[in-house]
This record gives sequence, C-alpha cells and structure tokens, in this order.
Amino acid sequence: MKFPNSRFLNRIRDGIAQVVFGPPILAFLPALTLGAFWFGGETALLAAALGLPLLFALLGGFSRSEVRPAGRDGLTGLMLSSGFEAHVKTVFERTEDSGLKSALLVIEIDDFDELVAAHGQDAGDIVMQRCGERIGSALRHRDTVARIGRNRFAICLTPILQLDLELCIQLAGRIQVAVEEPIGVDGTSLFVSCSIGMCQRHRAPKGAPGNWLECTVAALDEAIGVGPSSIRAYSSDTPVHLHRGDDLMEDAAAALENGMIQAWFQPQISTDTGRVSGFEALARWCHPVKGMIPPSAFLPALEQAGLLQKLSQQMVQQALTAIKSWDAAGLKVPSVGVNFATDELRDPALINRIRWELDRFGLTADRLTVEVLETVMTDQPDEVVARNITALGEMGCHIDLDDFGTGHASIASVRRFRVSRIKIDRSFVTKSDHDPEQQKLIAAILTMAERLELKTLAEGVETVGEHALLAQLGCDHVQGFGIGRPMPFDQTLDWVISHEAKLQDAPLIGRQRH
Repeated sequence: MKFPNSRFLNRIRDGIAQVVFGPPILAFLPALTLGAFWFGGETALLAAALGLPLLFALLGGFSRSEVRPAGRDGLTGLMLSSGFEAHVKTVFERTEDSGLKSALLVIEIDDFDELVAAHGQDAGDIVMQRCGERIGSALRHRDTVARIGRNRFAICLTPILQLDLELCIQLAGRIQVAVEEPIGVDGTSLFVSCSIGMCQRHRAPKGAPGNWLECTVAALDEAIGVGPSSIRAYSSDTPVHLHRGDDLMEDAAAALENGMIQAWFQPQISTDTGRVSGFEALARWCHPVKGMIPPSAFLPALEQAGLLQKLSQQMVQQALTAIKSWDAAGLKVPSVGVNFATDELRDPALINRIRWELDRFGLTADRLTVEVLETVMTDQPDEVVARNITALGEMGCHIDLDDFGTGHASIASVRRFRVSRIKIDRSFVTKSDHDPEQQKLIAAILTMAERLELKTLAEGVETVGEHALLAQLGCDHVQGFGIGRPMPFDQTLDWVISHEAKLQDAPLIGRQRH
C-alpha cells in the first residue's frame, strides 16, 4: 500500500492549524460561549470560559503562537533574509527529484551609495520602496521576493514544469525596465538601474540550498563587474568570488604585490572635436582562477590593509608608462587621470615622488591629471593634504574634482586648490536627455563652471542622446560606457585608431561657436 506523500499531509495539517489556532477562530468564540450559556446556563458558560483556553493549550495552540511568520522589512514590507533562506531550502528540497524547475535571482540597485550621498537617506528609502513594489509587480503572485540587503532584493520562482534560461532572461529584463522608470522624490525625478544575477535550480551544485544562493550571488558579482544594468546567469564557468574578510584582505594585498591589480583605461573625448582628450586609469583585478573581482570588493580590503597609497603609486606608474607607449605609437593622448586616495594625499613626500616619476619618464606635469574626490575638500583637509593638492596644481598637473555635486564643495575650495576641471557625477547625467529637471541641474553646474573658467567633464554617459545634450549645453568632455568601457592597455591602441577613423566622416555634435 502506498501512503500519501508526508509533505502533502504536512501542508494539509498546517492549513487546518492556521484555522483552528489562528485569527479565524476568534470569529467563533462569541458563538461558542453564547451557545454554552443558552444550553447549559451559567455553569456551562463558566466551563466554556475556563475549558476552551485549557483545551487550546493542551492541543499546542500556545506553542504554535510562538512560532511566528518570518519577519518583514519595515521599509518595503518584504520578507527578510532569514525567511527567504528558509523558503529557498523548501523549494530546493521540493525540486530535488520532482521534475519541477525553479530559479533564484538577486538584484542590486546600482550606485545606491552615490544616490544617497547626492539626495539623502530619505530619497534612498523611497527608491527602495518603489523598487520593491515594481519588482513584485513584475512577478507572478506565487513567486517570492525578499529584501536581503541595504540595496539588494532576491526572488525565488515558484517551481513549475517549464522554465528555461530564455524565460529567466525575459523576466530579468522586465524587472530592469520596471525599476528604471523615473521615481518622483520631492518634485525631482530620480533614475536608477539594477544589476541582476540568476541561477537555475538544475545548474546549482549538489549539496546544501545555500550553495544555490551563493551561486546566484556569484552571478550578480559578475554582472556588477561588467557595469551598471547588466544581467548574468550562473554557469560552471562563473567565478565564485572570494569571501570578504581576512582572506580577501590577504589575497588583495598579495595581488597588489605581485602586479595582478592592473590599470584599465576608460577614454574621455572632447565634445567640440570628438577626439580623445584623455583616459582615466581605473584599478582592475583579474584573478587567474576566480575571474574579475569587482573594485567594490577589493578596494575596501586594500583600505583595511592600509595599501591604498601603494595602489595609487602603482596606478601613477602604469599611467605614465601608458602615455609613453601611446606617444611612441604616434597617438595623441593629452593626459591620463589617476585617482589619488586620501592616504596618498597625506604623504609629505608626495610632491617629490611625483616630480621624480615625471622626470624618470621624461614627461611634463600636464600629462598627469590628479583626480580628487569632492568629499576630500569638504572634509576640511589637513595641512599636508591641502599643501599637496595646491603644489600638484602649481607643478602643472591638472586637478580634477571628482563626483562633483555629491559632496557640496564650496567655490572657495575650488579656487583655493587650483581645480582645473570638475567631473559632473553620473547621477546628474543618467537619463538627462529625457528629464528636464536633470537638464536644469546640469545647466546650472555648467554655468557656474564657465563663470569660474573651469573645464567640465560628464561621467556616466551611456547614450547618444545624453552625449548630444551635454555637448549642446556646453560640457567640454564626456566619459562613460556610451563612449567606451574601461579596457586593458593593449586594447587602447586599437580603440583610439578605430575611434579616430570614425571621425573622418562623422559630423561634429559640439556646441555652436558664434
């Protein structure tokens, strides 16, 4: 004789228990007590009043009441990480040998910290609320969505018979479209994007349900490494990134020592001529086994290890080496920007070391652009930091004020440190060709820069429309995925040659000169 599936019986039992021991029973209590009084008088009423709670306790009702449903996020109302992991375990077991298929998706709102820095935590909370609602609206009612981090959501699809990779990709695309709709905050439209990692149940390694979720997060890490609004699916070739903590700190330190962390270069072009006006050197770690480790993972580890200063030194050396190679190849690249960490700027020997590096490579100071975060200038820099920034400008290096608009640097500090160019943060640039409010903000920044005789560069340009708008508004230079992604040095030569070739027949889109 074949007995019914125990899990099926458990589900029936749990459903009955929810009625017997849950809120629905409250509707019947008045009727029960009234009926007892009607048929048995005061004695029966007293027995019912004392007997029902006793019976409830004997049947385990009070113990059940202690088992409360998984907590909910106070902001979005969604399930929290602990409850989601328990649900994933249930789905994992249910799909073990049943022929049913499922998938996990983990979604991260891109550049959330920058959004909060620019618009405040209240705006960040509103964005997370709206994104949670929109993600839920893109799913079937049986699918489960949770908030598992400050700017992360997770989805577990209910098991079904037919679920292939194409359907998962289509779902991820629908989620991205929903999330990227403008979000109104205090009369301003905010635009966000999201990166998504996914893992189908049958592709997850055998073992614990946690492995399934870890693989999904690994796919998300790979998507983040590619750039904003990317989607990646887990496969056996997906690099599972290093665990954060002491292991990552030690591995990152070893990678820096062994030259595994390299400068990749992202092009910047002039809106007047369309020609390359420079590159920005960005640190990238390509692990021989684990693949690309995102900067958001290894930069904090290097900072914790006190190695950001050494990283800045290596980036300067690699940038100057690249300039010499471009010069030797006959390519005109005016300058390369290098991000200087605060620890580097606190070094009293910085000026002499930069002067020595420039002399060693036989380059003038104007070939090096020093990029300083706006927050460095707003945090009341100490005397050494202020002296170094000023001295670098006096030496002839270009000083770029990075992430302008997020740190509230004063005009006085801009003049004090001989800033030559401000870099407009990507949060102002995104979707600016569709948002009049964004356009007003950019126009105001450009007007201020023109009055102060500062050059401007817009970051995060991803579309032709954004590029054209910035050129028409008077922005001098642009940079972003719509121009060119960060690339290893050996790819820059072909990129510059190809870009220059395209300019031969292309019309200029720069502002009109009168």
